[in-house]
Amino acid sequence: MTDRIEAAAAELRPLLQEFILWARENAPGSDSNLVGSVALWHRLIASDDVGRWRTSDLRTVLLERMPKVVEDPEAAAEGLVPAVRAYLAYLSDTARLSAGSSPLKEMLAELDEIEDDVVDAMEDLLAEDGEDAEEYDEEEFEGLGDFEPFADRLAALPTIRLRPDAELAAAARRSVLIAKARDLAVWVGTERRVGEEDLLTDAEIAEALAVLGFPAPEAVEGRLADAVPALWNVWNLAIDLDFLQPEGEDTVSVDPDTADWPFEEDDDVLDAWLAGLHSIDYGDPELDDEDATIALSGLTRALLVRVLLATGSKSLGELRTELAEAAAEYDDLGAEAWDAATAQYGDPLNPVLDWLSGYGMVEVEHDQVRLTPLGMEGLVHLVDEADIELDARPAIDAMTALDLLAFSAELPEVEADAEFAAWMELREPARAAEELLAAAAEDDADALVRVQAASVVGSLGEVAVPAWRRALDEPSLHPYAATHLAQLGVEDVPAPTQADTHWLILDMLTISAGLGRPEFVSSLDDIGPTSMLVGLLDVIWKVPHPHLEELLETISKTHPDRQVGKAAKRALFKARSGDN
Repeated sequence: MTDRIEAAAAELRPLLQEFILWARENAPGSDSNLVGSVALWHRLIASDDVGRWRTSDLRTVLLERMPKVVEDPEAAAEGLVPAVRAYLAYLSDTARLSAGSSPLKEMLAELDEIEDDVVDAMEDLLAEDGEDAEEYDEEEFEGLGDFEPFADRLAALPTIRLRPDAELAAAARRSVLIAKARDLAVWVGTERRVGEEDLLTDAEIAEALAVLGFPAPEAVEGRLADAVPALWNVWNLAIDLDFLQPEGEDTVSVDPDTADWPFEEDDDVLDAWLAGLHSIDYGDPELDDEDATIALSGLTRALLVRVLLATGSKSLGELRTELAEAAAEYDDLGAEAWDAATAQYGDPLNPVLDWLSGYGMVEVEHDQVRLTPLGMEGLVHLVDEADIELDARPAIDAMTALDLLAFSAELPEVEADAEFAAWMELREPARAAEELLAAAAEDDADALVRVQAASVVGSLGEVAVPAWRRALDEPSLHPYAATHLAQLGVEDVPAPTQADTHWLILDMLTISAGLGRPEFVSSLDDIGPTSMLVGLLDVIWKVPHPHLEELLETISKTHPDRQVGKAAKRALFKARSGDN
């Protein structure tokens, strides 16, 4: 689900950025955070088309989903319905409501109808939060496996370097547990009947244990199903991985692709591995006493976060001491449960390390527990899911030029310069120039990546001339190539044109528009006096820039000078009509 959320959020980001600009003029005060959450969940549970809204979607998203996911019920009670009204009006006003959508008038009427219900739902959440606050007013509850108590220390860790997907996928293919989950699922086969209380009969359990290479219990008091937790952990992992899927009531079948594991494509391998990542919780000790089992719930995560805080490696003895103390601190039965786990497993950490090793996340050598690159990748995902800040980046030697440009765009200038310098040390300057400009050409709508790449390549001097020559054939890079080649005094190349200069201006305006209205207006003022800006608008509409129309529309709505606003509207009309 996390991958789906990330993909949907990335898909929605440009649309929501445009809504924010629209709302400043047309619906000031609209809570963009609430709009973003509503749009995201509409995309995930109601419609694959972000522009197709039906009246029924409003109840589904606002009354069924939002009360489960909203972070600030008080703000939602006051602003959720107005924010959705504004968003629907924006979609309609900008012709982004897709075919098949309900009429806007009907949807606005439905919002009026359910507004009181939305407010009531949010007030119920506030009441529940109040009760929780009273219950835990002296001390906030924390579980053994919670990452939140370590948030500050995690944020202070040095940069974590992640290995490339090809290496991670190769490691995931070697996962012993995933191979066992595959074997179990293949054994299950098609349309195997399962019972309501016991998933399998005793005879089937014996067969399944043999398939997995697990020993059968020697003497069992009670049901055999209760004596084979290791089997059910692998069974649950197979479900997590989608190797096993329900086929109607009391029936389960193997997914047709399961037998192909390990999959050929790296992306498919990593998607499967991440789908089963939460199986780490199956590594927690399972004891005869249910309360004792609960007391040690989260032990696997507790070990992982402590190894991470030790920058990826920590002695088993230190971990055992710290975790025994933590178990006793977090639960009144913690110390007793630790003793019970010691009696059952020899060491409470044995099942934890067995599972993590089997899933490819840790290695134990000479009494030292070390996170593998795959384990580091998985733990970064888990920390991110907990909404805790962590500085994780691709390893320098594994960074593509596009990775470098994308990550550096989010960094302070000093850190970005350090990343570029480290990356450049690993390749010849001429090759670096080729890679950076090729990355910049991948998406002509990404002005920031283009400007960054041109800046770095421009600093390389004459060694970058061959790369600049080739960039002349890329429309989005031609203005930069022509400008830099002219600055280097290279002959037999076209001189920069006025259209090239205008493209460069539009790139800079695109970047400043993303920084907010004050920065955008300031960048317009930097062009020159009003007369110069109006003159520019009278000709710049001819440039085939991917952000031209949205920039002209933004200028018409945000610039304080009415003369500039009118010129921007004229230019926008010409650009849309294709006037020459």
